[in-house]
Amino acid sequence: MSSGFVTPITIKDAIDNIVDRTYLLPAIQRKFVWSSEQIEVLFDSIMRGYPINSFMFWEVKENNVKNDFKFYQFLTEYRQFFKEDNPDIDTKGYKDFKAVIDGQQRLTSIYIGLKGSYAYKLPRKWWYDNEENIPTRHLYLNLSNPLPEENERQMIYDFQFLTQQEFEKKSTSGDILFRVNDILKFEKTNDLDNFIEENGWLSKTFIKETIRQLRKVIFEEKLINYYLETTQEIDTVLDIFIRTNSGGEPLSFSDLLMSITTAHWKSDARKEIPDVVNKVFEIGNPGFLINKDFVLKTCLVLLNDNIKFQVKNFDQSNVIVFEQNWARIKKSIIEAFTLLANLGFNNHSLRAKNAAIPIIYYIYHREIENDINSPIKYKDDKILMSKWLCLSLLKGVFGSQTDTVLTSIKKAIKAELAETTKQPAFPLDRIKDEFKGNPAKNLSFDDDFIEGLLTTQKDASDCFPILSLIYSHLNFGNQDYHKDHLHPASYFYNSKRGDYQTEEDFKFYTDPTNWNSILNLQLLNGTLNQSKLDSPLKDWVTKNNIDKVNQLIPDVSLDITDFKTFLTERKSLLVSQLRKMVE
Repeated sequence: MSSGFVTPITIKDAIDNIVDRTYLLPAIQRKFVWSSEQIEVLFDSIMRGYPINSFMFWEVKENNVKNDFKFYQFLTEYRQFFKEDNPDIDTKGYKDFKAVIDGQQRLTSIYIGLKGSYAYKLPRKWWYDNEENIPTRHLYLNLSNPLPEENERQMIYDFQFLTQQEFEKKSTSGDILFRVNDILKFEKTNDLDNFIEENGWLSKTFIKETIRQLRKVIFEEKLINYYLETTQEIDTVLDIFIRTNSGGEPLSFSDLLMSITTAHWKSDARKEIPDVVNKVFEIGNPGFLINKDFVLKTCLVLLNDNIKFQVKNFDQSNVIVFEQNWARIKKSIIEAFTLLANLGFNNHSLRAKNAAIPIIYYIYHREIENDINSPIKYKDDKILMSKWLCLSLLKGVFGSQTDTVLTSIKKAIKAELAETTKQPAFPLDRIKDEFKGNPAKNLSFDDDFIEGLLTTQKDASDCFPILSLIYSHLNFGNQDYHKDHLHPASYFYNSKRGDYQTEEDFKFYTDPTNWNSILNLQLLNGTLNQSKLDSPLKDWVTKNNIDKVNQLIPDVSLDITDFKTFLTERKSLLVSQLRKMVE
């Protein structure tokens, strides 16, 4: 049979083909990315008879394709971040099947709505894999009434993904909610009519017509119109995939690059690359969030002269090199982020993840990925790496022109490692030299910039890098350091106007720029911080025999009544310390 459009099928036929694994997904396909709202709108479109565009399937019959190419099953239970990967399937010796080339997002959405579930993280919740933070939801159709004519999504039918708790609450309040996957029970029209009668809906025009329409678009109307590609040449299919998807939305160019990489990767890039992303997420508190783009960019920086996201940089020859070196690449990425966590960074304070790539590059090419996190090795390197991170984050080096920045840093590190006359070290000075003529990217700090840093608030993402620079003389290796108020915060936010003689004093003491900024913050060993709690600064220093020089506490009165003098002297101390650190 030659390639071309074939007889359309119903949604129920497509679902059955997914269930019995006649429809599979080729490795070149990206992950499922549609939101719950997009699925709800799709089902509204189906109910209203709107076209949902044609699909493209690839008929797979040859054993060499089944044996040499990777395929996946459809995703049933989507769980944001924690369950986004399609299940594997071994197609060696498998029956003939169809692989979805175009339409994966729509088909997966229909399948999840009719057979599965969708879970996404609630706002202001942590990324913990539990029902409290990421509750499981199923698709429901509110049969009570159509949506108001004026609604943001211009929908008529009220499809909603609901948790069990939301379903019970809405049902109690009077909404008639029908779980969409229950429609599959009514293959025969008479069965649905009996269901309508049993529920007393025969006289309820909207309810009756809506549920009948839902059954009709699933079982009767042939809405899945598709083109069947019969070639067994993988390169031809890859070219079709790129042509079909490169102009569309929301498929990104990086998704295409990932698809091309997967197609050329002999083992399983769709498993390996997410695995390193997940392992990095387990590091730090909160864990570091990277993505496939970061991993692919790192591969380019480590092993390719041209580091741009271009199709030619992910051809077969390059991807083979990536795969051949993958074990060390993966190890270097994981150990680099472990190092960053040991240096006190977390996902919040490392807001520009690309700042970690030069560290990964240095670890990889110096071949120290197996012992970089030894407490007794590479101490000078770690100090320089920490300083690099702090300087680059505070100056926003990676705010633009990332490829140019990475190329310049790569040049500096290569020059350092090429010198055989000395023991290599992380080349912070060389990196500074690369950018000293660039007013937007240079790593120098003028006095106004330094003074501005000192007003940074405790919860700001820049706070830890600033304190890390100031306290770079501390031993961060495998120790937990906390951001801590010198004069305890409780004193200031419990202050009342009557506690002060003048309005001016009241405003000064309650101004967060004074008490909640770098001026009143220190980095403190976690154990020592637990002993400090809300102790007055003067009492804590005396009781614990604190080294004021080491903790950068000025040699002035530490009584809270002398807070103004304390801030003036500490500002002078910190400005001097920062100047020294950024020279």
